[in-house]
Amino acid sequence: MGRSRSLLACLVERARVRPDSVALVMGDERVTYAGLHAMAVAGAGRLAALGLPAGRAVAVRAVKSPRTVASIMACLLAGRPFLLPSAELGEHALEELLARAGCAALLDDDELRELGPHGDAGPGERGHEDVSFMLTTSGSTGVPKIVPLPAAAVDRFTDWAIDRFGLGPGTAVLNYAPLSFDLCLLDVWATLKAGGTVVAVDAARASDGRYLAGLIEAENVAVVQSVPMMYRLLADACRDRPLRGVRHVLMTGDKVSARLLDELPALFPAARLYNVYGCTETNDSFLYEVTGGERSLPIGRPLPGVEALVVDEDGTVLDGPATGELLVRTPFQAAGYLGREGGFGGGRFRSGDVVHRAEDGVFTLVGRNDFQVKVRGTRVNLAEVEHLLLAHEAAVDAAVVGVPDDLAGVRIHAVVRRTAPGALNSLALRDYCRARLPRAAIPTTIQVVDDPLPVTPTGKPDRQTILRNLRNRS
Repeated sequence: MGRSRSLLACLVERARVRPDSVALVMGDERVTYAGLHAMAVAGAGRLAALGLPAGRAVAVRAVKSPRTVASIMACLLAGRPFLLPSAELGEHALEELLARAGCAALLDDDELRELGPHGDAGPGERGHEDVSFMLTTSGSTGVPKIVPLPAAAVDRFTDWAIDRFGLGPGTAVLNYAPLSFDLCLLDVWATLKAGGTVVAVDAARASDGRYLAGLIEAENVAVVQSVPMMYRLLADACRDRPLRGVRHVLMTGDKVSARLLDELPALFPAARLYNVYGCTETNDSFLYEVTGGERSLPIGRPLPGVEALVVDEDGTVLDGPATGELLVRTPFQAAGYLGREGGFGGGRFRSGDVVHRAEDGVFTLVGRNDFQVKVRGTRVNLAEVEHLLLAHEAAVDAAVVGVPDDLAGVRIHAVVRRTAPGALNSLALRDYCRARLPRAAIPTTIQVVDDPLPVTPTGKPDRQTILRNLRNRS
């Protein structure tokens, strides 16, 4: 990849040459580039007045607001690495993250407070030089890990996104994800770097399909990136209301059902459709453009500069057509977790995802290593069972979990949301599975529901809540 442009330099330049252009649309607020820059300069001044030790990080709690975006830009102006903890993170987990990152101050919306002696080092003193964004993993198995991204990696990624999706002055891009998520590197920071307009979804209305469609139409959104759940909401709300202004649709974060895949061309008749694969640790790694007629989506081919390996259970690299764990190295990745080992080796990240590489070099996501369970001694991939259920024409959403069982080791429980009351029942689904799955993979229990499944902040099925609900029913 060629020499990348500085995110900070581009943001400052946009404020100089296009001061009155709208940078952010968030609820009732419309913030120009000049206004965003002024807020950021003021924030940088407040940080400087604290007299914080050189190199120490600042935490910016990721409340979705223009002030948060300006606070992040203030950290860039001040040359300080910044941690972006989720606005929904509990206080105990937040305190541990602040300590681990060595944060000297916390910006919470418009409140700035200096912190006590959290840690004794900044990221640069821990072998992570030139860090800007510090993102976190989902933390589904405990306190999130900190992923420190070098400024150069962010610059390379935002340049790629701008060039690949034609971002530029006047381009409106929908921001659905929380500001703490890696998706924002594209739909917020690449957009602002290019001089476009970020159209942010109000978190309180994120499950309202009519609101989402109205926002896309009213703001003439050209690029949409989100998880399949949001596209499901849009498809349900726009039966006879195509969104003709959208020209790029990026699907990411989860598998897309065959039914939804069939509906997207009519929903976005002028758009090119893509499946995007990546991890917080590496950023986007693969891209697949939908050609039409696919029943399931590959993750595609590696992006320019990305190295992808497939390895077996012993770590042996597999050549040619193969199925195994994906190891990946990208120009956009972290050098490792902050203050923790694991995940990275030889500059490559162990994704934990099982993929299949076809003869033509196209990759397909099979499932996750941690979705592998054993039922009566037989290995079952829960992600494959989930994908099969999603392929049923009367299924809207599905989630499959493994429940500890004294006799079988694990029993499989599935929750399926149907298209309409009466359209599907558990007996019909059991017959459907029996005809297509080996005996060990057939769910022991199938719950058919009409309400949306619980989801995580990223829009993926919240399997922990599903397990908890199941235990409460028992």
